[in-house]
Amino acid sequence: MKTYYLFFLFLFSISALAQNQKFNGVEVNLGNIYRTSDAKTRSISPENFTGEPGKAGMAEEGTGSHAARELGQGWKVSPSVRIQPGETFTLAEITDEGVIQHIWMTPTGNWRFSILRFYWDDEKEPSIEVPVGDFFGMGWGEYAPLNSLPITVNPGSAFNTYWPMPFRKKCKITMENIGTEEMYLYYQVDYTLTDVPDDAGYFHAQFRRSNPTEGSIHTLVDGIKGKGQYVGTYLAWQVNNRGWWGEGEIKFYMDGDKKFPTIAGTGTEDYFLGSYNFENKRTHQYESFSTPYAGLHQIIKPDGVYNSQQRFGLYRWHIQDPIRFEKELKVTIQDLGWRSDHRYLQQQSDISSVTYWYQTEPHAKFPELPSKNDLEVN
Repeated sequence: MKTYYLFFLFLFSISALAQNQKFNGVEVNLGNIYRTSDAKTRSISPENFTGEPGKAGMAEEGTGSHAARELGQGWKVSPSVRIQPGETFTLAEITDEGVIQHIWMTPTGNWRFSILRFYWDDEKEPSIEVPVGDFFGMGWGEYAPLNSLPITVNPGSAFNTYWPMPFRKKCKITMENIGTEEMYLYYQVDYTLTDVPDDAGYFHAQFRRSNPTEGSIHTLVDGIKGKGQYVGTYLAWQVNNRGWWGEGEIKFYMDGDKKFPTIAGTGTEDYFLGSYNFENKRTHQYESFSTPYAGLHQIIKPDGVYNSQQRFGLYRWHIQDPIRFEKELKVTIQDLGWRSDHRYLQQQSDISSVTYWYQTEPHAKFPELPSKNDLEVN
């Protein structure tokens, strides 16, 4: 009897959510996906650079034109774009009101040397400025499966993001190739033209690297000004010493905090929703995991020759527990391990991070992206 009660309570909750939610094509879930809407679905790709209705698959020239030479227009003539060294390519430019719902892409080349930037409305400084690999949790330039709600990375290095990204007047997305080799980019930007609620924040993402950390502190983000919520962390962590490396606490300083933060975690693996060194107690090895909200999805072991250090990829999405701030936010993590006699060791790791948040505009100017040499994985 109790099982039936819980089941019907679940159905009632889903139904109530669907009935009470403001349905404008932006927020969709299994509780309301059956409801119709006035939102208009659009998609931008190399087969339709503008996203206009009835304009896809019309190309007569493109990266697939040789393969389609016997078939012609409409037969995968333009599935991708080439981006030359030093070139910045505009993936999408939308002049309207709406929300990006999904982006798929599979870039070739060095993922640290392909810089992804997003501009909302008329802003001159990007709200997103991140190497493409790091944005999708692949900071070490090596594929690893990642299966979470807002980001998935699937076999063949297929990058996907489902972070909803609203804009009120304009959206511009670019990719800059700072490498020395030509790259190919297959991509698709799926979005909806719809009314954006007044309280919708703009999506932001920022990259930082400490190589090595100074004072055993890595600053994930600092100087956020405005009102919003912090929604995610990705770390690419290289350990430069022996032993367990993840004792450091993550700290959130918000709205006037000075020496001490409002939120301090209890350890690195705890923040990423693991425990006890991410260790499988039977095999005594690190155990990878990838879940909707958190994961240790990448473990790169030394090979005994040139790849001499342990490297890890970790993510934590604050979807059910966003960290809300009214005026300002700073986030740091300690680079802390163990030394002899059960004492903490202040480490000098190589840590790269991407932080994800929503906020009102205007946002504070980002720090300058590291140089090409300082971005390179080495």
